[in-house]
Amino acid sequence: MRSISRVVGVSPNTVDKLLKSAGTACAIFHDETVRNVKAKRVQCDEIWSFCYAKAKNVPTAKNAPQGSGDVWTWTARDADSKLVVGWLVGGRDAGYANEFMEDVASRLANRVQLTTDAHGPYLRAVDDAFGIDVDFAQLVKLYGNSPDAAKRYSPPTCVGAKKERFVGQPDPKHISTSYVERANLTMRMSMRRFTRLTNAFSKRVHNHCHALALYFVWYNFVRIHKTLKVTPAMAAGVTDRLWGMKDIVGLIDADAPKPGPRGPYKKDNSN
Repeated sequence: MRSISRVVGVSPNTVDKLLKSAGTACAIFHDETVRNVKAKRVQCDEIWSFCYAKAKNVPTAKNAPQGSGDVWTWTARDADSKLVVGWLVGGRDAGYANEFMEDVASRLANRVQLTTDAHGPYLRAVDDAFGIDVDFAQLVKLYGNSPDAAKRYSPPTCVGAKKERFVGQPDPKHISTSYVERANLTMRMSMRRFTRLTNAFSKRVHNHCHALALYFVWYNFVRIHKTLKVTPAMAAGVTDRLWGMKDIVGLIDADAPKPGPRGPYKKDNSN
């Protein structure tokens, strides 16, 4: 935000205030608009980041605000339209899994084939949110020892994957998390807050959420998908037109409180 303030010549506080306004307006817009989505296949995943300091450093960090440490962003995507159906920022435990799945289920208009990774809390969360009204499977990836395990940040090598069915009759050909994982990579490339090995991480979790709300509305309604030739929202039937950044500014203006009278003046009704 400091780099933006230098480029446009305004105070960092002004940029911070605009981010809050944009994030709040976009979060409300997404919640109200992305409803009754007629999807066929939905993929879910979680992407890691951190606020202020990594979890291991929070106990010794100076004046660490509430919400510091590891932060996970849960995302659900329509595999066909690439629409971000739902998202949630928080921990990676069962409580957040339940909240996330209940939100996703409330936004869908019909039965879908749902695929997640092998994260354990999904099993109970999907059962509570969907019951038997879903075709649910998990893609369980198998990892071996990495030849570069001694090197820092070297991930283990994926040596295979197996598909496990839990509810309904999911099509084995579509038990995949490829689309949502690729979309998470797009998030890392589009937002400096998610870039690894950098000092551009979020300092406050609220601003992290505001940035995500703005990003997802831009991704769903403004950014034309290269393969689809339209935006994900248009492909999913959520909107019938291409949005621009002026429309997002319009959301911010519409959500802003109307200015009232200024100064100590009070109307005299004595006459």
